Amino acid sequence: MSYADSLMAKNEQVLYRGRQHWLAPVSDALRPIVLVLAGLVILFLAVFIKADGFFWQIMFWLSAILIVVGLVWTGIVYLTWRAEEYVITTRRVLKIEGVLDKKSGDSSLDKINDAVLKQGLLARMLHYGDLEILTANEEGIDRYEMLAHVVDFKKAMLNAKNQLEDGLRRPALASVAPVPSASSATATSSDDVTVTLTKLADLRDKGAITAAEYEAKKAELLGRL
Repeated sequence: MSYADSLMAKNEQVLYRGRQHWLAPVSDALRPIVLVLAGLVILFLAVFIKADGFFWQIMFWLSAILIVVGLVWTGIVYLTWRAEEYVITTRRVLKIEGVLDKKSGDSSLDKINDAVLKQGLLARMLHYGDLEILTANEEGIDRYEMLAHVVDFKKAMLNAKNQLEDGLRRPALASVAPVPSASSATATSSDDVTVTLTKLADLRDKGAITAAEYEAKKAELLGRL
């Protein structure tokens, strides 16, 4: 079980798992790779010029240190990349970081206002990109850089958000007391319609139903008068 799975709340399910593109660790590992190459060059020069004695020891140990440090650094970059998770659940978007010391941040799906996708030519060819998620939280923007299959990630996130909102709207509409139809009453009183419209307007203002749903219900009720 991954660390993200251990953070799931009751009845919360994982819908999509993503991670950074493989170019992300390659970019972060450029400096340690340079150290390894520098160590190999120094070792090659020591052999080529046939260094001996104290000079040979200096060059050998310098190259060994550079190679070891570069390899360890590269390994840390790789493990850090593998430890990162970007998870979409039925309730939120999670970002998990850290190899030993874990750090998690999440954005509730119902708080997401918009998502901005940025892709250059190379990013489109290799199927990655940057995603900025605009939320109603204090931070405002969550930035996910160099996400692999970023288009699929964005689609999955928006689909999960729509499913969550649809689930919230149904019980909200059901909670409004229905106005008796013409078959069950001789006439619908204007007071009943006014009360029902007030409840619907309140649900619309709170975001539980859309403006279109409100107008459709309003037209239906007014047609019964």
